[in-house]
Amino acid sequence: MASLSIPRLVKTPIETQAATALRASIVAGDIPAGQRITEIEIAGQMGLSRATVRAALHQLAREGLLTLVPYTGWTVMSLSAQDAWELYTLRSAIERLAAQLVAAAINDAGKADRLREAYEQLVSACKRGHAARIAEADFGLHQTIIALAGHRRLTEQYALLEQQIRVYIRSSDALLPNPGMVVAQHKPIVAAILAGDPDKAGALSEQHNLTEGRRLADHLLALERRAADARQETVPSQRSRGATSTRQTRRARA
Repeated sequence: MASLSIPRLVKTPIETQAATALRASIVAGDIPAGQRITEIEIAGQMGLSRATVRAALHQLAREGLLTLVPYTGWTVMSLSAQDAWELYTLRSAIERLAAQLVAAAINDAGKADRLREAYEQLVSACKRGHAARIAEADFGLHQTIIALAGHRRLTEQYALLEQQIRVYIRSSDALLPNPGMVVAQHKPIVAAILAGDPDKAGALSEQHNLTEGRRLADHLLALERRAADARQETVPSQRSRGATSTRQTRRARA
């Protein structure tokens, strides 16, 4: 009797499942950047024990998606201009090397097909226009290039950053006026890799990261400056109200 083609179920610990669900919500922006969360709150919403939730939160902290604030709770990662600068400068170096390595070995079995498939998934997502899926397909293409490089240590280093990079890509793609621009950014990189041109592939990959990274960093810096200006305007106003209240109190006592 022929065996049936049925995929095996993969059993995963409940804390891993919790981390996966929380990670997806953070990366998609469903849990907003900078949001404060508590173990009690998450445990109640997910129907899990605090110990399980705590293990999941610590995992996300190791990935850079959460920060533990003593005596307060957890805070969701929010990108600053400095964060964007650090990520795009590091990515530009890592992904340049990866693009060069893949281009140099593009004729190895299956590499070209895997790259084309990842690129077509990005094209398809952009045609549909769903922001979250575009960001995931964008990340998926970059992740595929890293994997095809065949460089274990490079892959391990990228894995340490990949969840932060997913947030970064979602934020960067949101600044573009239309999804077609995402395809236009990646098409020449993919073409250079498929053509087996390491120098061109590496240069285009690096330039893509630097250009889009600066755009995001400049945007975040402008937001930070506006927030700082707003705080400065609030402080004198509060001082003025305080002075007025003091004068009124003195008159009343007189």
